[in-house]
Amino acid sequence: MSSTLEKSTQNGASCSADAELVRQSVLKLRPYVPGKPIEEVKRELGLPDDFSIIKLASNENVLGPSPRAVEAMRAATENVWLYPDDTCFELKNALAAHWKLTPQHFIIGNGSDEIIHFLALAFLDKERGDEVIFGAPSFVQYKAAAMIADCAFHAVPLDPNMVHDLAAMKSQISDKTRLIFIANPNNPTGTTVTRAAFETFLEDLPPHVIVVLDEAYDEYVAAEDNPRALDYIQNHNVVSLHTFSKAYGLAGTRVGYGIARPELMQFLQQVRGPFNVNTLAQVAAIAALGDQNHLQNSVKVNAQGRAQLQQAFGEMGLEFIPSQANFVLVNIGRDAAASFNELLRRGVIVRTGTPFGLDSWLRVTVGTREMNQRFISALREVLDS
Repeated sequence: MSSTLEKSTQNGASCSADAELVRQSVLKLRPYVPGKPIEEVKRELGLPDDFSIIKLASNENVLGPSPRAVEAMRAATENVWLYPDDTCFELKNALAAHWKLTPQHFIIGNGSDEIIHFLALAFLDKERGDEVIFGAPSFVQYKAAAMIADCAFHAVPLDPNMVHDLAAMKSQISDKTRLIFIANPNNPTGTTVTRAAFETFLEDLPPHVIVVLDEAYDEYVAAEDNPRALDYIQNHNVVSLHTFSKAYGLAGTRVGYGIARPELMQFLQQVRGPFNVNTLAQVAAIAALGDQNHLQNSVKVNAQGRAQLQQAFGEMGLEFIPSQANFVLVNIGRDAAASFNELLRRGVIVRTGTPFGLDSWLRVTVGTREMNQRFISALREVLDS
């Protein structure tokens, strides 16, 4: 047995011993913490299997996927002994037809998170001294991408309205800046930047800067002045990120995609691993894309539920951030972690704002009318107790 393994079995010093094997940038990372699964909550609280729990924690589409997507996956199961199509040929062509672009404009990933990883692999170089800029609070994987590459980063605070402060972000650009991430709508705030502000931001950007507009929640946006990356990818170094995990209801299949001009996209293709998107995910995404009626119904139900939640928060006198996504961030005015646990005992799973430095805030996914009402009633009980 090696000396390291001996230490692991003898005492608690194994952590420091094993750390010598790892890159220093990895030691600084903290694993992503997802929303609690329903089964985990039942185990932790010792709840019976038939205890009703609703999950409003991970911004999933509570209506589920298109029936067409489910049927496509069923039909494809008999061929899962074969490797998937490495090039995602059919899915890329379906996306090209949907967005009126060419297949060369797209890269498909195991969720849009993987595209973020590709961006870091392709464009971040520690030896060159590259840097990354993103808003704070925002999606944690932007920071993780910089840290994995062992590159410096600038987390620029949002403005007082919880919107990306594009002017402040632009002021951080230097000759070392390579990637700028802008989540639009932003997670966890649900806010969007305006088209005018984004276009001003793009003016006179250095050619070595790539702007990543993460549009994971784009389908839910109702704001008329919202910028969309496709209007800018041809003439700027702009990369758009999309996913089938949110409005299309396919979070369990893990399939997302990036869009950029082919000259940029070729570099992401070079770092992509083989067979990174499974067969069931590919056929489900194609079928879901073809069922726009299901998508529009999901968007409609979300808009109604979002209004229901925000109206209730207003009636309760709680501060909340008007959202353009399928979740709402609300300030409950007390320790969110404790309230989170009280909601769990009432069978409602949400997310605390603690990972984002928002210790008195909860982020709740928009559910059906009945699910939203159950959360509202449970929150009233918690706040009144």
